[in-house]
Amino acid sequence: MISLKGFNGFKNTVMAILFLALCFPEMAQAQATASPLGSQTLGRPYWHVFAAYVIAWLLVLLWMVAISRRLGRIEDRVGSTVRD
Repeated sequence: MISLKGFNGFKNTVMAILFLALCFPEMAQAQATASPLGSQTLGRPYWHVFAAYVIAWLLVLLWMVAISRRLGRIEDRVGSTVRD
């Protein structure tokens, strides 16, 4: 059997949360119906944000390619000097 001596604090916390959730279910339901965020959609007003993220990711990827090419050239130079 697995010993759970180190998990007493965790077990007590989980039990307290379950106890509160079972004793006061309206608290959990109030969280679910607070606002209609689920019905919102990201439409036309946010296209520039997505375009900016695409541009940023492309710049990061191109930067990584440039760094790897430079490192390859440096490795070739160092390798040729070591062989000489």
